[in-house]
Amino acid sequence: MANESRPCPCDIGDRFDYGGRGQEVQVEHIKAYVCKPASTDKAVIVIHDIFGWQLPNTRYMADMLAANGYIAICPDFFVDQEAWKPSNDWATFDEWLKTRNAGKIDKEVDVILKYLSEQCGAKKIGVVGFCWGGAAVQHLMLKNPHLKTGVSLYGVIRFFEDRSSLLHPTFFIFAEKDDHIPLEQVTLLEQKLKQNCKVDYKVKIYPGQTHGFVHRKREDINPQDKPHIEEGRKDMINWLNKYL
Repeated sequence: MANESRPCPCDIGDRFDYGGRGQEVQVEHIKAYVCKPASTDKAVIVIHDIFGWQLPNTRYMADMLAANGYIAICPDFFVDQEAWKPSNDWATFDEWLKTRNAGKIDKEVDVILKYLSEQCGAKKIGVVGFCWGGAAVQHLMLKNPHLKTGVSLYGVIRFFEDRSSLLHPTFFIFAEKDDHIPLEQVTLLEQKLKQNCKVDYKVKIYPGQTHGFVHRKREDINPQDKPHIEEGRKDMINWLNKYL
């Protein structure tokens, strides 16, 4: 069961000391962090976790995608509402979350798709997301026709557990020892995908890992996890390379 004093799986983990190589831009009503390689028509929308679009860890992921040849954009999907802070009282989390629904980001996604297409020349666009953002990826893969593929990293299954008819190839990354996403939920998700999904998908569980391992653990502080952190990142990029 989830730890009741912590209703969300997100602990801050290791906060990267990282400045970012990209820049902040204003796209209509949305602030966003963008990092671009020299020349490409492929882009990835990066969906942050509850700690918001300014978390250095998430920008590190965006820059890593850019280093692999993608225009990477991390918009503020909370649209000027405050991100969760580690110092906040977890007893207030459920109320906070009600105003930040991972299934209600379609308007913002449309704005970002338009920007990527018209201002950045992107023709093929995918999406990756972490925790809250991982659930948002699943939502988008179920309904947005303009995205080509998605990678959901430890997305909270319960947000969209009753829906599995994906429109696009989707890769689901989970941690074996994630206190808030039990392996039974992952098994059930796999069963439903097998029954209902007509496109390519993959569900992978990384042994010994805890929630947030791909973007919340530093290899130098967690050397025992380093191979799994690197594998998760490499798998994410390989999936994007395959479908973009």
